[in-house]
Amino acid sequence: MPLEKLYDFSISRLSILDENGKVDHRLRPTLTNPQLIDLFSWMTVLRIFDDKALKLQRQGRIGTYASSLGQEACTVGSGFAMKPQDWTFPAFREHGVFFVRGTPLVRVLQYWGGDERGSKAAADVNCFPVSIPVGSQPLHAVGAAMAMKLKKKDAVSIGYFGDGGSSEGDTLEAMNWAGVFQAPVVLICQNNQFAISEPRSLQTRAQTIAQKGIAFGLDCLQVDGNDVLACYKATLDAIEKARAGKGPTLLEFDTYRMGDHTTADDSTRYRTKEELETWRKRDPIARLRTYLMSEGVLTPQLEEQITADAVVLVDKAVQEYESMPAPKPEDMFDYLYKDMPPELAEQKRTFLSFLATQKNSNLEKKTEGPGFP
Repeated sequence: MPLEKLYDFSISRLSILDENGKVDHRLRPTLTNPQLIDLFSWMTVLRIFDDKALKLQRQGRIGTYASSLGQEACTVGSGFAMKPQDWTFPAFREHGVFFVRGTPLVRVLQYWGGDERGSKAAADVNCFPVSIPVGSQPLHAVGAAMAMKLKKKDAVSIGYFGDGGSSEGDTLEAMNWAGVFQAPVVLICQNNQFAISEPRSLQTRAQTIAQKGIAFGLDCLQVDGNDVLACYKATLDAIEKARAGKGPTLLEFDTYRMGDHTTADDSTRYRTKEELETWRKRDPIARLRTYLMSEGVLTPQLEEQITADAVVLVDKAVQEYESMPAPKPEDMFDYLYKDMPPELAEQKRTFLSFLATQKNSNLEKKTEGPGFP
């Protein structure tokens, strides 16, 4: 007896702006010239911020830092598609989303500088703080989306994760809940080809990350992650669909991490110069620049001004960060919960008592030196 075919599945890929700066006008989203300049400006800010943050880390002025070099289109494009009432649940490479949505640059520096105050959301900016545990963000995003649906809120949640996060059970569980309960959520995988040093080929035998959502009933799409117009349009369409009550979407932004995984990593140990050069030709900022120049939307003079303004903005954030009072050790308790539970309050009291003991001990040692009156 022949087998009966039940279903056929396929994954489509969206690309609008190619690496030579050519646009498919049939797919081009409706954006005004000022909006296009905004996209270019925020991508420029992100790249300059990224370069500055790497230098600060090497100088010991912030802690370990995760670069977003080469992934500017993913975060700026998707962040640009959100409305103020929508909620963002980032991983740790979504600096561009923070910036576009209105989070001050100094907050991001504070976070990477080990200052708990950097995780405090700016007023009227619906962004959850950076979440380091791999694959946890989709669960948060789906849970929030389910709550908003129950409360009949006109809002969508957007959760980010990496290709490494797609191997985590948390991510798959989030997709299942999103599909079963038709949560108004958009899950975005920034597939930058590496989970630290593991290439995508060792993460999964699936041809795409996008197809992983099919099993859970999600609409799925692979997007050219170095094409900011495609990232914007794919996210906007998915958000509008979710807002209309038509269910969740999984977007795979196919991109490349040009830098190390973090400043604690050395990517020369696991990838080649030839591979880097291939992806360098697909630079997301360069292709947008070429397109805007060809359309007369961007001029060399305007680009020079945008770059200069971005440098000023980043430098001002650094100055503000380094002029702030030093964080207090007890901040790790104060910024964890809105209402501190009793057991944590007890831990804080014990910790402060320990610090006081250490301080007194050090003071006694200083007064025991020869010649002290």
